[in-house]
Amino acid sequence: MADETEDVIRASRALLGIVAMSMQSALEQVTLPQFRVLVLLVTLGPQRSGALGDRLDVVPSTITRVVDRLVKGGWAERTLGPEDRREVTVAATPAAHLLVREVTTERRRRFDRVLSAMQPEDRTALADTLRRFADIAGEPALDDPPSFGL
Repeated sequence: MADETEDVIRASRALLGIVAMSMQSALEQVTLPQFRVLVLLVTLGPQRSGALGDRLDVVPSTITRVVDRLVKGGWAERTLGPEDRREVTVAATPAAHLLVREVTTERRRRFDRVLSAMQPEDRTALADTLRRFADIAGEPALDDPPSFGL
């Protein structure tokens, strides 16, 4: 199994390289933790601050600081709950939606370039294997928003 593990580690470096390259322009504008919050907000819609902290497994003060910076930068906005003003909801701004869309488009373009060099049956086998790998690793599907993770 050691050879397989080494092959997976090598492939993970290639995947991470594509992810990192797709994020270059975004990371000139926001930090990686801030981008993770934006992806959640764009994907799931407005969220309570506490729910964001829970999803990212960070303490309330950490998510407050991250959201403060996003609001200051024009990437997110806060609203107070109509019935309970202590309940704060955070939403992505149009600029945040555009940033996440640009990164996703660039990532898709880079993956498409690599996948297009593969034989169709190899692409299918790879996709099936990666889907099973993600399932076993506990990675939620993108079409399962309540449990979406980054």
